[in-house]
Amino acid sequence: MRKYFGTDGIRGHVGVEPITADFCVRLGRAAGRVLGADHPRPKVLIGKDTRLSGYMLESAMEAGLSAAGVDVVLLGPMTTPAVAHLTHSEGAQAGVVISASHNPYHDNGIKFFTAGGEKLPDRVELAIEAALDEPFSTVEPNRLGRAARLENAGQRYVDYCLQTLTKPLPELKGKRLVLDCAHGAGYRVGPALFERLGMQLELIGAEPDGFNINAGCGATDLDLLISTVKERNADLGLALDGDGDRLMLVSQSGRVVDGDDMLYLLARRWQQLGQLRGPMVGTAMTNFGIEQALGVLGIAFDRAAVGDRYVLERMKQHGSNLGGEASGHVLCLDRATTGDALVTALAVLEALDGRVNELDSHLQHVRRVPQVTVNVRLAGNGKGRATEPDVVAAKVAVEEQLSGRGRVVLRPSGTEPVLRVTVEGPDEAEVSALAVQLAAVVRAS
Repeated sequence: MRKYFGTDGIRGHVGVEPITADFCVRLGRAAGRVLGADHPRPKVLIGKDTRLSGYMLESAMEAGLSAAGVDVVLLGPMTTPAVAHLTHSEGAQAGVVISASHNPYHDNGIKFFTAGGEKLPDRVELAIEAALDEPFSTVEPNRLGRAARLENAGQRYVDYCLQTLTKPLPELKGKRLVLDCAHGAGYRVGPALFERLGMQLELIGAEPDGFNINAGCGATDLDLLISTVKERNADLGLALDGDGDRLMLVSQSGRVVDGDDMLYLLARRWQQLGQLRGPMVGTAMTNFGIEQALGVLGIAFDRAAVGDRYVLERMKQHGSNLGGEASGHVLCLDRATTGDALVTALAVLEALDGRVNELDSHLQHVRRVPQVTVNVRLAGNGKGRATEPDVVAAKVAVEEQLSGRGRVVLRPSGTEPVLRVTVEGPDEAEVSALAVQLAAVVRAS
């Protein structure tokens, strides 16, 4: 059992352990010892999003890593996938991202990447936790790590993103794009990328102040993007989340195009081109309508546990190159080692041959099954609540009512003390009532 690491690194409220300066000094030292153990002079990259607390946590991680004899390269505000790419391309032994992704500014987190730009396996996270329990020690003064900044890190990442395209897209020149950067880590690299493609940009969520990350904007709050696309008669809307690994789209008509839609669109196009390998991998939350639409095309589909790390594990097992989640985490393993909003956006634009106005027509054969999720906030992490006898009995009763017509999923969040109650079925009113009913049992248990 991991003590600090969740499904996406270590996350929590700033000022409450483990998201404190003293803990991050210890974490930096522990991670430096584990991740740099086999290298005479290890190097670790640190990137962060735009939260005010990032300054404090970045300095603390730098101090801890230096105490372990690790050289630190500071990237400043940089998306999670950019840190993953640069860790690999710069030959570093690990990468660190200081971010709480889509959470509000008062939360923050720490996640790590391997030298290959992938998330840490469980055994390495457990080794770091074991090292945290050791007495704090510092290497000899002549072995302390140095710190420097990587110049042009953003430009290097944008160049890499453009290299993932397999063909030019002249059709994009002059197209009107509303880009929502969530006041987050992508507020510079996002506009730079699409300007390079010749698109006309209208920016929202691109003025971070340390407090406004994800506030009323970004991939988890699309109202402003939808209204702006309609008001400006834009060709497309695109939203990042706070750390730039999630992507949501809004079509010219105002339709929200989520991760499920993008996975269907990419799977169909890659199948046509002979580029799709293995089954497409979704999660327990992937809408059943997507599975049905893929089945019509003869595309195999498999479900992993919720969380992009579990999707990645299943993809590797199958040798798949496409997978992801409705939330906008999309993994295109031929193009990136982790979920990358900007790389995914380019893959979708390429699948459309740059004709972004035709996005709605590409999804006309997808018929979603109504799916309702009720988030029940709980004391503690709530991970054991789903197995309480009364909750199990209530879940079985709902499954029996929906037998052969729908599904029920109870899932504790990996990033906040919430149990997500999801019910899926053919009738929206029935599904909504059953979700509320089951959530009430969870809340009372």
